[in-house]
Amino acid sequence: MKTTTMSTRLMVVMIMNMIFAYVSNSNHVFDPCSDAKIQKSDGFTFGLAFSTKESFFFNHTQLSPCDSRLPLVSKGAQLAVFRPKVDEISLLTIKSRSFNLGMSGAHMVAFAGRKYAARSIPVFVADNIHTIMNHTLVLEFQKGTLQNLFWKSFGCDSCSGHSPFVCVDKNCAISTSKCNSHGGSLDCSLGIQLTFSGTDKNNRVLNSWYEVKNLRMHSLYGLYSNLRDSLPGQRDHVF
Repeated sequence: MKTTTMSTRLMVVMIMNMIFAYVSNSNHVFDPCSDAKIQKSDGFTFGLAFSTKESFFFNHTQLSPCDSRLPLVSKGAQLAVFRPKVDEISLLTIKSRSFNLGMSGAHMVAFAGRKYAARSIPVFVADNIHTIMNHTLVLEFQKGTLQNLFWKSFGCDSCSGHSPFVCVDKNCAISTSKCNSHGGSLDCSLGIQLTFSGTDKNNRVLNSWYEVKNLRMHSLYGLYSNLRDSLPGQRDHVF
């Protein structure tokens, strides 16, 4: 009887926590190709598309991956969808045996929304020679509406002179042949530091991008790597 009572109490607490999380989230848009207006602590859904650089352009104009005029499907593009918490620093990764950057091309584009069709520029991720594992993405909002997605580069000072890293496009990269996906011994899973800037729908300032700038002296990616390696059971899931 005592065990049953404790189990019942635990279940009630879990349900209450789930209800609180749902109520405190004012954004119920989960489709990355739909428009959303956010406030601090909401969840926000956005996508990453992986393909060749040319696949993101139509008549020499870059379009959102949500636009059906792009030949992403025929090019074998791959997609990852995330829902981070607004104005928190998120450390995102993709760890799945079915996900292969070599199959989908060497560039990625971050995107969300339909009316504004916000999208980042295509950034290099990997080819048969080099792989860039660590990226920083800033989502910029104006009164709660996504306006821009920016990839930020901090240069190669952190890896300069440290084998086996080299500098590619002002980012630290590693030889693709050293990755376990190409027969090497290193885990070259993609890692993205995600931050926010601008204002939410209540005109409150989003500060997490500035926090990352101030914390660059500390290795956020090193922290992320340690956390990632401590979760072996998650290797076949997309976060």
